[in-house]
Amino acid sequence: MATASSTLYCQICRQQIRLDGTIKQLHPAALDVLIGSTGNPQRGGASASRLAYPQERRARYDRVTAQAVSPIHKRTIPPPLDESTSGGSRGDAQLKADMSFIEITQSQVDFPPGDQTEQKSRDVVGPHETNGPHPEPRQHTLADDISKAERLFSILSSHSDVDHPICTECTAILINGLKARMNNATKERDAYAFFLKNIQQHNLSAPSKDAQSLRAHKANAESAYQKLLHVERQVEQTKADIAQLNEEIRALESSEEAFWLRRNSLDEQLHDATIQLNTLQQSFSHDHRRLERLQRTNVFNDTFCVGHDGSFGTINGLRLGRLPNNNVEWGEINAAWGQTLLLLATVAERLKYVFQGYRLKPQGSTSRIEKLDYLQQPPDQTRPPTTARERVLGPSTANPEPKVTVLDLFSSGEMAIGRVLNHRKFDNGMVAFLDCLSQVARFVERSALDEQTNKASSQRMTTVRTTPKQPVLPYVIDNDKIGGISIKLGMGFGDAESFTRACKYVLTCCKFLLAYVSNLENQRNV
Repeated sequence: MATASSTLYCQICRQQIRLDGTIKQLHPAALDVLIGSTGNPQRGGASASRLAYPQERRARYDRVTAQAVSPIHKRTIPPPLDESTSGGSRGDAQLKADMSFIEITQSQVDFPPGDQTEQKSRDVVGPHETNGPHPEPRQHTLADDISKAERLFSILSSHSDVDHPICTECTAILINGLKARMNNATKERDAYAFFLKNIQQHNLSAPSKDAQSLRAHKANAESAYQKLLHVERQVEQTKADIAQLNEEIRALESSEEAFWLRRNSLDEQLHDATIQLNTLQQSFSHDHRRLERLQRTNVFNDTFCVGHDGSFGTINGLRLGRLPNNNVEWGEINAAWGQTLLLLATVAERLKYVFQGYRLKPQGSTSRIEKLDYLQQPPDQTRPPTTARERVLGPSTANPEPKVTVLDLFSSGEMAIGRVLNHRKFDNGMVAFLDCLSQVARFVERSALDEQTNKASSQRMTTVRTTPKQPVLPYVIDNDKIGGISIKLGMGFGDAESFTRACKYVLTCCKFLLAYVSNLENQRNV
């Protein structure tokens, strides 16, 4: 709606509009006719619609409208911002804020036809024109025209879907839209009319077709009834078959239940057996791994660790030998000889071999070798050794007491004149050790040859081929030499390098014997 100022705006495009002179000079009688033409159809529709509602709703509506107050919500549509209106005063802003206010008057209440026309005329003319039989004459102003136009536009807006006032251009656009809607409605009406005409024509020619269709339906119904009777008989037969099948199903269910009970019992037994089997397999796997670990464990290698440290041979970390630029303490050398003598005695004991003419005395850093010189006796007076100690260390009581020569396998390293004999004993002790080592090597070679011969005989071979005798030790032992190098130190210890190399060869040969004994133990375990 427009405001109470002298300017009205189009409610669609928001442009200023100018009132036509006919609206300003509208006669009250013409206004009543205009209001009646817009209000009667609306009222008639409302009265027709009210007939469908109960009387209680009408009474409630009357009570509410009797207590009508000012509207709570107002629709406000601001005018367009242009240069002519942007600089207005606060009063103009107040008028613009109320420009789209629609005043709901009592003309919209359901009055009788006479009262409604009188009320609408009173609202349009204004309060000054109906104040009494003798109103005071006053000057006609532009504000009165604007107020009258606003009242007229409010009534028109309340009876239409379009807000008034609107400009000429918007009116033309609105008329075009309404014409398009009318054309669509006309086309829809024609389509409905055409459809209704076709239906009516179809109904005129339908009776003959309906009679034929009725006879056909009756025949179909009779046929369907006969089929129904046949189907009912089949249903009865099927029910009997179903009852018999239910009995069979119950019997099968009982059998199935018994089967599953047996199956569950077997599954439980199988589960227990599987758990027990897995437990045994785990235990067997653990024991097998432990057995393999124990089989790979070599007690001889753990007890006697033979290796090298540069130019020195070592046994259990003790160096055996001396060099001019690296003087090893004699205490370490003596301890190394003691470990080497213990290794040889252990190997001989495991092989059950008795040294000929020697008795080993492994005593750590003061180890000795006793050389036994037996007197010539008749063969009938000799007695073989009976104990393992006699087999390893030599017979003690098998024959008459032999002449015992103690050979030291240790030295103090002093060069005093009184120590010369001790150094000779040390050299003789090392030579005796080489002799004992050579005896064990020859015994191992003979044992290997005998084993091959026995194996060939067990296989019943007609021709026995004995493999050529191969030396067990990597270095040849000849009196005081091993690998062509003398092990003696001499008087001045001048040839220390040869002594060190010979000692390294001795340890290498001992390691070969130790490996042979370890292999023999593994074969015995298998």
